[in-house]
Amino acid sequence: MPFTIATSVTFEEEIKKSRFQAIAAIVENEQQVKNFLEENKDLSTTHQCWAWKIGHNVRFNDDGEPSGTAGRPILATIEGNDLTNVIVLVNRWYGGIKLGTGGLVRAYGGCAGQCLMLAEKIELIQKKQIQFACWFNEWAILQYELTQQQIDYQESYNETGILVEARLQIHQIDALKSKLQDITRGREQLKIIEEQRDE
Repeated sequence: MPFTIATSVTFEEEIKKSRFQAIAAIVENEQQVKNFLEENKDLSTTHQCWAWKIGHNVRFNDDGEPSGTAGRPILATIEGNDLTNVIVLVNRWYGGIKLGTGGLVRAYGGCAGQCLMLAEKIELIQKKQIQFACWFNEWAILQYELTQQQIDYQESYNETGILVEARLQIHQIDALKSKLQDITRGREQLKIIEEQRDE
């Protein structure tokens, strides 16, 4: 059973005068990865090395450190904790003492590992992208339902009504499906959108 982390966590330590800071966060797609890296861009760092895993997709980056000494050890800690839908960024501020390749592997992997130890692991709940349409006068009830269940959604308007896209946990789908049928008297169906895995 795959796990993810409940919330973002950070951990900081100093190793031979270099300051290391790890930030772990939840990501569900590559756009969220890009947003996270953009938000955490820090020009004061010497290196910003990272790794992420979403399902079977993994990427890592050594950001100028010797190949294999930063991104890969960070990824190894994510996989070693059975985590997915997670990114870990490790910032390094160089303090003047070289760590050597073994030292770098230990520093990046260790800092990422300590950070993930602080995180609460939760079972990954699979979500599916769904879509449905409704008339304007039906939307208030359905919107209330989505809000009550803390479901992320986006609505768009057209001349006949509203088109809604949302991400639902698997167990929420049937309830919303029957609610939609009740409210629209069977006129509208809930569609599950097959997600493209490789973006």
